[in-house]
Amino acid sequence: MARNVLILPGDGIGPEIMVEAEKVLNHVNEKFSLDIATTRALVGGIAIDETGHPLPEETLEKARNADAILLGAVGGPKWDKLDMALRPEKGLLGIRSQLGLFGNLRPAILYPQLADASTLKPEVVAGLDIVIVRELTGGIYFGQPRGIRETESGEREGFNTYRYTESEIRRIATVAFDLAMKRDKRICSVDKANVLEVTVLWREIMEDVAKDYPEVELTHMYVDNAAMQLVRAPKQFDVIVTGNMFGDILSDAAAMLTGSIGMLPSASLDVNGRGMYEPCHGSAPDIAGQGKANPLATILSTAMMLRYTFDEQAAADAIEKAVFSVLDQGLRTGDIHSEGCTLVNTSDMGEAVLAAMKA
Repeated sequence: MARNVLILPGDGIGPEIMVEAEKVLNHVNEKFSLDIATTRALVGGIAIDETGHPLPEETLEKARNADAILLGAVGGPKWDKLDMALRPEKGLLGIRSQLGLFGNLRPAILYPQLADASTLKPEVVAGLDIVIVRELTGGIYFGQPRGIRETESGEREGFNTYRYTESEIRRIATVAFDLAMKRDKRICSVDKANVLEVTVLWREIMEDVAKDYPEVELTHMYVDNAAMQLVRAPKQFDVIVTGNMFGDILSDAAAMLTGSIGMLPSASLDVNGRGMYEPCHGSAPDIAGQGKANPLATILSTAMMLRYTFDEQAAADAIEKAVFSVLDQGLRTGDIHSEGCTLVNTSDMGEAVLAAMKA
């Protein structure tokens, strides 16, 4: 029975980086006899333009029937003035919520060839290999009530609700601890328990789950300190687990440790390992269609899909080794380019990865 992968190119640079990822997917599909079939659908701004909604019912139905989803990017200034409920990002949030994709894995790995691309000193970031586990379907992004209202004095106020249930915290903790058992057996749980009651509960549940993993060292850190430590001494971390909002911010900060957010893949998983895979970067409309986008994060997201949802370790390894080889050859898109390297466009980078896999 074929494995069904839904392709969602999205907006901005999404379609052009997805072309390169699909080339790689098609190659490993044939080489490793993966029996993967792909379908396509609209999400985000392009879906708004063509259907009037960022997450059409047809797309949602295809997403429910897919074994995995590969996403490009959504959003752009073209749609910024729409009502909040109809903005492109609501399509992405809708898929996460409707499919229960609660566990977000964001690895931040510094390839040795890119040590000079990081804005930090090489000795600070060399050898960096951390994973941020972000809770993705709860917290302040989804909490109710929320909105903008007028007070009795006639002044407008905006309000959002930061809430987590015990079961939501427990399940993301389990994801983090299971991952830590496969790595260096160290977890740093990031919260703001000195001022936010919801993260007092977060910390309590993390401590409780830790009892089931006596081999894993659990530490805690306030989010402001964690942000500082990521810049000061990032290699002190192995697995970081945190809530939706803090994870959103910290993972983007961690991205720059690796030289470019264009290098970071991600996985968003449900309780059964089905997931949506996407680069951490946005739609970058300012460079869309110019061949400047870095497709490596999307290609690496494809490798994560094969590894986590389909358990095809050899195919995932082949992709990751090809990316390493291409960087070894000195090929760089503009976001990671430095003196002495060869500047290539989006398509050239994708073709180089494909050639490395065929070599």
